[in-house]
Amino acid sequence: MKFSKKLFEGLLLNRYKRFFADVELKDESGTEKITIHVPNTGSLKAVIEKNPTKPQKCWFSLHGDETKKLKGTLEAIQTATGTWVGVNTSNPNKIVTEAALFSIETGTPFLPHWKGFQFYKPEFKINDKSRLDGAFLKSEADLQNPKSKKHFIEIKNTTYKSIVDGKPHAQFPDAVTERGQKHLEEMMLLMEQGHTCELIFTVQRNDVEAFSAAVEIDPEYAKLLKQAQKKGLIISPLICEVSRTGVVLTNQLLPFK
Repeated sequence: MKFSKKLFEGLLLNRYKRFFADVELKDESGTEKITIHVPNTGSLKAVIEKNPTKPQKCWFSLHGDETKKLKGTLEAIQTATGTWVGVNTSNPNKIVTEAALFSIETGTPFLPHWKGFQFYKPEFKINDKSRLDGAFLKSEADLQNPKSKKHFIEIKNTTYKSIVDGKPHAQFPDAVTERGQKHLEEMMLLMEQGHTCELIFTVQRNDVEAFSAAVEIDPEYAKLLKQAQKKGLIISPLICEVSRTGVVLTNQLLPFK
C-alpha cells in the first residue's frame, strides 16, 4: 500500500488527548509547530518513549487545508533503537485486503490456507450487532448462502514490543481490549458452526522475533486467544515493512509463543 500523500519528517513533541500530536517541522523557511491527528486508539506503549528532552523522529502527511485545526496525519514513529513503527490503524485492513484480492486475481495465495477461495468480502456482517474484518468464500454466490462454509478474517494492528525470555516479542494488545475479547468469542462460535477463522496480527515493526499475547496487560484476552487456538483458530502474526512511501505486508510469519 502506497501512501496517497507525501510524508514529511519531523519531531514528535507530544501526544495528548489520544488523537492529537504536536510535531516540529523544519524546512528552508524555518521551524514550525503543527498539530496533527493520531489515527490510533492504543497506548502506543513501547513506541512513544515519553522523553521530553529527546523528541523522536516521525513521518506524517499534511492535507493543506488551513481552516482545519489538525493539519495532517501521523503515520510512523522512530523508536530510540532506530526502528520505524507504523501507527495508523486504518492501514492494516487495507494491506490485508490488497493481499487477499491479489491472491484471488493471480491464483497465487498470499498464505497457503487461502488457496481455493475465489471471493473476498471485506467488513463481513456476522449478525445484527457485529461484523468481522473480512471473509473468504468459494464464490461470490456464497454471499447469499447462509449454509456455505467461510473463512473469516479479523485483523489487529500490532505495535507493542516486549522482551520475553530474552527475545523481542511483538505483543497484542497494548491496552485492555473488550472489543478484541468479543471478537475471539465470536470466532469460537463460528468455528463451532463449521467455519474456519483466522486472526491476522499486522506487526508494523520489524525488530521482533516472535509473537505472544500481552498477558500482563490483558490476561483475559490472552486466555481467550489460547482457547480459540485450541478450537482451531489460525493465528497469523505477519511483519509489515514500513517506509516513507508506504506499508507492505510480508508473508514473514512470526512464531506464536
